[in-house]
Amino acid sequence: MIEISHLTKNFDQFTAIDDLSFTVKEGEVLGFLGPNGAGKSTTMKVITGFLSPSSGTVTIDGHDISKSPMAAKSLMGYLPEGAPSYGDMTTLEFLNFIAQVRGYRGEEIASRVQHAIDEVELASVSQQTIDTLSKGFKRRVGLAQAIMHDPKVLILDEPTDGLDPNQKHHVRELIKNLARDKIVIISTHILEEVTAVCSRAIIISQGKIVADGTPAELESRSKYHQAVSVRLTDDYDLEADLANLPDIAAVERDEENKLTFTILAKEGKSIFSQVSGIAQSKQWPVTEFHVSRGQLEDVFRTVTQQSTSQQSMSQQSMSQQSMSQQSMSQQPISQRQQGAE
Repeated sequence: MIEISHLTKNFDQFTAIDDLSFTVKEGEVLGFLGPNGAGKSTTMKVITGFLSPSSGTVTIDGHDISKSPMAAKSLMGYLPEGAPSYGDMTTLEFLNFIAQVRGYRGEEIASRVQHAIDEVELASVSQQTIDTLSKGFKRRVGLAQAIMHDPKVLILDEPTDGLDPNQKHHVRELIKNLARDKIVIISTHILEEVTAVCSRAIIISQGKIVADGTPAELESRSKYHQAVSVRLTDDYDLEADLANLPDIAAVERDEENKLTFTILAKEGKSIFSQVSGIAQSKQWPVTEFHVSRGQLEDVFRTVTQQSTSQQSMSQQSMSQQSMSQQSMSQQPISQRQQGAE
């Protein structure tokens, strides 16, 4: 288990991580989401011991990363942002080097390296220097070194960045297989990755957690949860047919495709059967008709914008209080006494 308790990381006056607390259990694939600058990569670096926290603790399977760094790090595989490596080495040389650093010797080096190469399909570039590899292959080399020692915990920062669709599919299937007996944390800004791979997602903004739940739970918070999407073959005023349904919140028309509509349900309401019944009775010219479980992108945008807005209002309030205090301090003593009276 990973336990993060009241984790904070400051850089001078800037707070990158602000009192984060959460746990991750074996078998979970946690998607760690947030806009640029939210603190995702900084959190990954603190969890893996690359950065020291300003306060708070990170415990890996009972080992505090600050007090027992070697024990904690031995349990982790880490793919950092950008997949750093030694560019003048070939893929095979680099992975052999990593195996030796991990403490393997003799035939076990060859065995571990070959297993990692096979898992992420690197055989075709094993003799190429890393500098000559595409961005996608460099990511796969980074992933290979992260899984070589069969760690209990995998920390992956943008694991499919730069991969083509086939490579993404392969890496995602690999992550699913690895997650059966491991803890996997994926830092990503690719929302489709969360729904494809993750069993849970945390969204952070301004260094704080603003949402935590399964992808389905987060999607249910979207205004598009239980919405009905309709595509017509001909122009038709379906809004008039729906005007008297109390459970409908709104009807949105696609700006690019004027024959596509999204019918939004009021919170907690299911409208599919009602809309379907009206569509049949009124003989709508329907070519497509389906219900939505919600949009993760909509939830992501809503919670991060709310967090940014609240932060801005808080800073503005503090600034006004500071200006008021400065103004009071600059008044003559007699005026301040009169104001008090």
